[in-house]
Amino acid sequence: MRFVYTDYFQKSRVFLYPLLGIKKGVDYVPTETYICWDKLYDTTNYKLICVYKTEKTVDFKNFELKHLKTNSLLDIYHNLGDRQVYTFDLRPYKHDYHVFTKGQYSKFSVGAKNKILQFFGEKGNVSDYIQSFLNPSDYHKIYADSLNVDINIIEEVYEVCSKPDIVKETFYQKIPDEIQLLSNKSISLKQN
Repeated sequence: MRFVYTDYFQKSRVFLYPLLGIKKGVDYVPTETYICWDKLYDTTNYKLICVYKTEKTVDFKNFELKHLKTNSLLDIYHNLGDRQVYTFDLRPYKHDYHVFTKGQYSKFSVGAKNKILQFFGEKGNVSDYIQSFLNPSDYHKIYADSLNVDINIIEEVYEVCSKPDIVKETFYQKIPDEIQLLSNKSISLKQN
């Protein structure tokens, strides 16, 4: 790796989306991913929200059926007209989700790390970045040299990728009435 990646990127797309088991290289990818939905979900709900541009093609319908609507983690789906929103429940990855929100990517479980690494493959700059994010101690010297800082500072911080920015990881879209009803219903069921 020749340089350090310092720009902000959607952390949920890199670290959580691969946990859905959808292989990289499929024809359709979310336009955006989020971990919160303003006034509906926060980080304690363990959600991954994937927004897709509405496609009315047979190919998209096949993709949707094969990878989204039949995904074992799918919680709620809603069509917003020009966009479709799929909300996935990542409670089976509770530990990984928790360390993700703290920016402690090196503490992902071995299973989650394997899924993320398999998703991005073994070759190329992106793969190198992902490796460094998940196993930072192997890259501390490279980061110290690239940033021109003492290696002790990098080792003290330990992680080499910034925490998720909750504001940027929040979906700011009016909550459709149907989802609000489902959400209130599930909340009241949990309380009883």
